[in-house]
Amino acid sequence: MRWMHGWALAVALGCGTSAWAKLPPPSPEAQAKAEEAAVKAKWADKVAAYQLCEAQDKVAAFYFAAAKEQGKTTQPPVATPPCVNPGPYVAAQATAVIPAASAQK
Repeated sequence: MRWMHGWALAVALGCGTSAWAKLPPPSPEAQAKAEEAAVKAKWADKVAAYQLCEAQDKVAAFYFAAAKEQGKTTQPPVATPPCVNPGPYVAAQATAVIPAASAQK
């Protein structure tokens, strides 16, 4: 069974060397697309945080209303910052990409 460990190590090392290959730099279009995706993901995170904040406020309001209705005493709510709506997504202005061939003329 020891030979299997050596074989697995040889395969792992052989496959791992291909990961060291250097990739070419992305094209300007691909880089712009990646930046746009990052901006959109950041906006989506803000929307998710806003929705979570709204849900937490709703649950807290329900809890305090139910406790008051049952005659239970509660601690005053902890002051938290207000929920901030990030608004609708607005795509970034597309910058004109000049191809390298036409830039040399």
